[in-house]
Amino acid sequence: MKYKRILLKLSGEALSGQNGNGIDYDTLVRYASIVCRLTEKGHELGIVTGGGNFWRGRSSGSMDRVAADKVGMLATVMNSVALADALESQGLDCRLMTAVFMPSVGEAMDGQKARRHLEEGRVVIFAGGTGNPFFSTDSAAALRAAETGCDLILKSTLVDGVYDKNPHEYDDARLLHELSFSQILEEKLDVVDATAAALCRAFGLKLKVINGNDPENIIRAAAGEAIGSLVSEER
Repeated sequence: MKYKRILLKLSGEALSGQNGNGIDYDTLVRYASIVCRLTEKGHELGIVTGGGNFWRGRSSGSMDRVAADKVGMLATVMNSVALADALESQGLDCRLMTAVFMPSVGEAMDGQKARRHLEEGRVVIFAGGTGNPFFSTDSAAALRAAETGCDLILKSTLVDGVYDKNPHEYDDARLLHELSFSQILEEKLDVVDATAAALCRAFGLKLKVINGNDPENIIRAAAGEAIGSLVSEER
């Protein structure tokens, strides 16, 4: 097993399937099944979801940025509750931890408690982003990975990895199999935002970016197969 403790970052759009909005239950169950298989292989798993299937801050018009980000945080909570239900329906022991105090939804975020849950074989879902406006769910993933001592952040996207330019706009876009967080920051590559990249670099985290359209890629990447793009400062 290549990576023992993994922080899986799922976009909200990934949970919407072909619908583009809301949650597609069949897709949710498929991801839950992948998580079950990862735990059966001995991986310890934390999960952060985005909220873009319900809300995108850039589409909030003239709404105050802080208010818009709060709506986005609540969107991640909705996805997290649905994912927790799907995991529990497949017999997994999981805990939902929220960045903002929501005792009827989940436990308050506590890094030490989260570590213990992971050590005892529970899947931990981190909801509510960082709990603060102006921070993305990618930054939340980096923060939670650092707090819980993860070996890898595994980011599921809609493309095969990190490219030197937008593959949807340029036919000659080149897939980068290995790169550094410094390169992401210097070249402003569209992988994670600058805050998330800086956090990963500061804490010595590794990030693997894969195409999550095929959930099997998550299993392969966790095992250390050479798919997608690996980002670290150890180049």
